[in-house]
Amino acid sequence: MAKLFYTAIASLDGYVADAEGNFDWSMPDPDVHAFANELERGIGTQLMGRKLYEVMKFWEPMYGRKDLPPFIEDYATIWHDAEKIVYSKTLREVDTKRTRIESSFDPVDVGRMKTEATADLSVGGAELAGQALKAGLVDEIHFLVSPVIVGGGKRALPHDVRLNLALLGQRVFPNGVAHLHYRVLNGE
Repeated sequence: MAKLFYTAIASLDGYVADAEGNFDWSMPDPDVHAFANELERGIGTQLMGRKLYEVMKFWEPMYGRKDLPPFIEDYATIWHDAEKIVYSKTLREVDTKRTRIESSFDPVDVGRMKTEATADLSVGGAELAGQALKAGLVDEIHFLVSPVIVGGGKRALPHDVRLNLALLGQRVFPNGVAHLHYRVLNGE
């Protein structure tokens, strides 16, 4: 069975975007970006909400370009190669390859995907990840904690879920970003 990972870049106070919706403070430097690439490399299917898709489709025209820094070229290939499922009630069509739309998040369907997949899956976007966490589908969490406090905004984690976690690893980068890797214990 494949695993489902939730990876997020968050402020120290737990937000993926500030109160105005900005996340410019979270842009990874080359070292952090290369590390994040490694986290995504084995992912066969990326599950994401519409807002995250709108941000991430930036990577589509980057694929195949040779005039970019290596870590950017690398992520463009990772994005291109992954299957992408966008959960949206409003989006009618996509303009990226290997992408399909689902109108709603169905935990049973995602559980079936995990069972049938030959490669791991990731869930992105705080709201969608919150649904997956509530449904008990997330196996591991990777947080890249930025050295900033934004004081409010979009929470990285839902407020109404309690889960026990086991620390699997940690790393601190020279720019102050801390990576925290947890296994979700799901009733253990």
